Amino acid sequence: MLNLDTHMFIFAISGGLRPGEQRLMTRRRWSVSSVVLWELAKLVQLGRVDLDLGDREVLRVLNRIRVWPIDLAVALASTRLDFRSDPADEIIAATSIVHDVPLLTRDRVMNRSKVVPLAT
Repeated sequence: MLNLDTHMFIFAISGGLRPGEQRLMTRRRWSVSSVVLWELAKLVQLGRVDLDLGDREVLRVLNRIRVWPIDLAVALASTRLDFRSDPADEIIAATSIVHDVPLLTRDRVMNRSKVVPLAT
């Protein structure tokens, strides 16, 4: 299983994956933190992402992935990271730690972490 950050999810459904990312994602089940759903909705609302969250294909993909809740364990893990970032990114990274699911991201800050399991 892979934990996708918000932008990786957007790249996956819009055809913007790099070849290595595509290979990783075709071999493993996808998951996201629930904060990714919120970020998607906000990015669409702000016009920063052109995506129809009611589109049948988008809904089909969302219905097939694991959505991790923001629970106390994730909240606490987000305060023990070895980096500081956007709060949503910290929740996404903490989700990977708590559930021991490799994070797939292009974010340079998160990719330098020594505590977050990263997809390779």
